[in-house]
Amino acid sequence: MTKSILVTGGAGFIGSNFVPYFCKKYPEYHVINIDKLTYAGDLNNLKDCENDPNYTFVQGDICDEKLIEDLFIKYDIRGVIHFAAESHVDNSIKGPKVFMETNLMGTFNLIETARRYWMEAPGKVKPGYEDARLHHISTDEVYGTLGETGYFKETTPYAPNSPYSSSKAGSDFIVRAYHHTYGMNVTTSNCSNNYGPKQNHEKLIPHIIEFALQLKNLPVYGKGINVRDWLYVLDHCKAVDLIFHKGVSGETYNIGGHNERNNITIVNTICEILDKEVPRQDGKSYKELITFVTDRAGHDLRYAIDPDKIVNELGWKPDETFDTGIVKTVDWYLKQMKAK
Repeated sequence: MTKSILVTGGAGFIGSNFVPYFCKKYPEYHVINIDKLTYAGDLNNLKDCENDPNYTFVQGDICDEKLIEDLFIKYDIRGVIHFAAESHVDNSIKGPKVFMETNLMGTFNLIETARRYWMEAPGKVKPGYEDARLHHISTDEVYGTLGETGYFKETTPYAPNSPYSSSKAGSDFIVRAYHHTYGMNVTTSNCSNNYGPKQNHEKLIPHIIEFALQLKNLPVYGKGINVRDWLYVLDHCKAVDLIFHKGVSGETYNIGGHNERNNITIVNTICEILDKEVPRQDGKSYKELITFVTDRAGHDLRYAIDPDKIVNELGWKPDETFDTGIVKTVDWYLKQMKAK
């Protein structure tokens, strides 16, 4: 029997890398991709699976209770992989309301619909739905900020510092509560900064590539010393696949690549690759475009993840280092820009 899996936010950055990978790997699954197609969603990123016989796209909002319920009934949904989220910190500072609606109420709506559809009562699963699982994708930002040393572990207390991270922390707690109260089969993953093909141009790496090629100033917050742990997007997709299939119900898994870089290093690295791939006509380095701007409000200093749990318990390991992944990423954006 074909198993129907609902993927939310599959036209966004991570989702649009995950969905084609998942459709190709599991032809026996029917993948239903629901996406609201806000500014961050792009169906062009799904061209490599749009004609797959096991793929269906639905434009819609995860906050739409009737739509989600209708999808569960129509397709007999047996699994949910929940990427859909508002995710840009700067946007959450300017307009936090939509973050609360999508990240909190959207997650609640999904898991509550799944509970009603899969379960007869707390601790009692409907016959045939014993393997039905909801996997929730979250972020390392729920843990707050680190000093120069140390790592986020699954046991690190939550200390979100932005409207975005607080809304994701709340969604994590909703998923946790449904496991502990109702006995629902759920897993959660908290990942570090993703990068790679198909990322929206508002994010650091594509933003810098785009501005550099237009010979615009390259804005770097503060002194560029804020550190992030960078994870190549396809490595993240493979980890989500592994947790969805092999993770222990009720558990959280941190996904990170031990690829810490501060922002100024990221920008310099991109400039060095561009200097080789598409040298400026005036002979100057793209680095000369770097401009330091006023720091972001409440800008967390450092994030870094300890991925030992998923490595040791599920056997995951990233295929890309930052040095290999960033070259692939820049090359992808250069090809996209040439195609235009």
